[in-house]
Amino acid sequence: MIASRLAATALAGSIALACAPLAAQTSVAEVASAATAVELGAEMGLTVGKSTLLRLPAPIDRISVGNPAVADVTLISNRELYLLGKTFGSTNVMLWRKGGTTTVLDVTVGLDTAALLKQIRAILPQETGIEVRSAADSIVLAGTVSGPMAAQEAVQVAEGYLSAYARGLAMPVIAGDGEAKEGEVLKVSMARQAGSQQFRPRVINLMRTAHPSQVMLEVKVAEISKTLLDKLGTAMQITRTNGSWTYGILNSLLTESGASVLGIGPNGKSVMIDGEFRDGLVKILAEPNMVAISGQEASFLAGGKIFIPVARERDGTITLEEREFGVGLKFTPTVLDGGRINLKVAPEVSELIQTGNPFTTVSGVTAIFPAFSTRRAQTTVQLMDGQSLAIAGLIQNNVRETLRKMPLLGDVPILGALFRSAEFQGDRTELVFLVTPRLVKPIDGAQAAMPTDHFTPPNRSEFFLGGQLEGSGHADVPPDRGHPAGYQPLELR
Repeated sequence: MIASRLAATALAGSIALACAPLAAQTSVAEVASAATAVELGAEMGLTVGKSTLLRLPAPIDRISVGNPAVADVTLISNRELYLLGKTFGSTNVMLWRKGGTTTVLDVTVGLDTAALLKQIRAILPQETGIEVRSAADSIVLAGTVSGPMAAQEAVQVAEGYLSAYARGLAMPVIAGDGEAKEGEVLKVSMARQAGSQQFRPRVINLMRTAHPSQVMLEVKVAEISKTLLDKLGTAMQITRTNGSWTYGILNSLLTESGASVLGIGPNGKSVMIDGEFRDGLVKILAEPNMVAISGQEASFLAGGKIFIPVARERDGTITLEEREFGVGLKFTPTVLDGGRINLKVAPEVSELIQTGNPFTTVSGVTAIFPAFSTRRAQTTVQLMDGQSLAIAGLIQNNVRETLRKMPLLGDVPILGALFRSAEFQGDRTELVFLVTPRLVKPIDGAQAAMPTDHFTPPNRSEFFLGGQLEGSGHADVPPDRGHPAGYQPLELR
């Protein structure tokens, strides 16, 4: 309040010195009479929700406020003015002094940016480049910050400050001393409360990052799939004739395997045994690397697309739905203080199943819909630059056993194996994701060597006579691009 009074006293002194007449201002000159001098005082700035006291060098007969909704001006005495900023905007105040001289004050009401900047500097002392400005009903945060996380924290501080700032505007206000009228006090309080209900400040973020952080994510996808299959089946045909009766044993319990042993005897006797042992191992390894700016999402897919027919519920028409499969990756990095990286990563591995899903249409046609085997993971972690995270435990273990046998005969020890068929199948799949984020920066200089830079197409004699796929060059195939002197291609190992 002491600083406000000193500013008001200095302003009153400038009014007493009489600024230049407003001869160029036609709007004021038209209003002023020939016998009355009109002076323009210095511009006065107010803060929403704060008041100041202006002491005048000469007595004032009356005052007039251009827009009372912006600022409330109360004449406490003939030498004291009470000014209160109610909402953002600008207006003017006209003061009629004894002796016929009129002074016009331009009043601008804005938000309290100094207090907010002081609070931001106290909470974020390392961010010295933040600037706080007032623009209409908004607070503008400008300047340069160290990273996206610092900008987000500054916005949160500003939003919390403005929320409490707006609630404080609803507090009652009492202006003047004991000689002031009770009606004027009530009028000021109600006007301020009405102005605070319409005041809803917001934060505009125009801050820039000094050096945008970029994160490269190194992902290794390793999958091991092991399949074990055992099959054993028999087929037997034994007949015997006794008089007019023919007796026989006939069974077909084959497993439809590729290997079989067949024995044929006289009088239509035959025995067939088939069996199969299959042991398969599949290894899949993918190493996608992606780079993204802090706070932005990046995606990667190494695979393909397939279209699946889908029937609409409304009219029953068939449409094609696109489905992606392969090794996919989506991640969103956010660089925090101290080099920490908040990482939201979602890897996925999907593949087509060879058998698919068979179905029969109304017309009796059998079709097969493609089926997918999908394994995915999604997690959010915090890592330092260069640290790794392993997403493991995605294990799938399936065991299937099938037994077919002839009643009674299939239960006979040892010989019962000729009257039954057995099939055992085990599938075990393990999937591991290894994720490593790194902070990277672009480099200046020559372009790095590419794997295709050292490839040279063969000429006709080298290709047709020598059977070479790489040679000394073909006249009809120009080189991809020129190389500077002393260029050494990258050798693949």
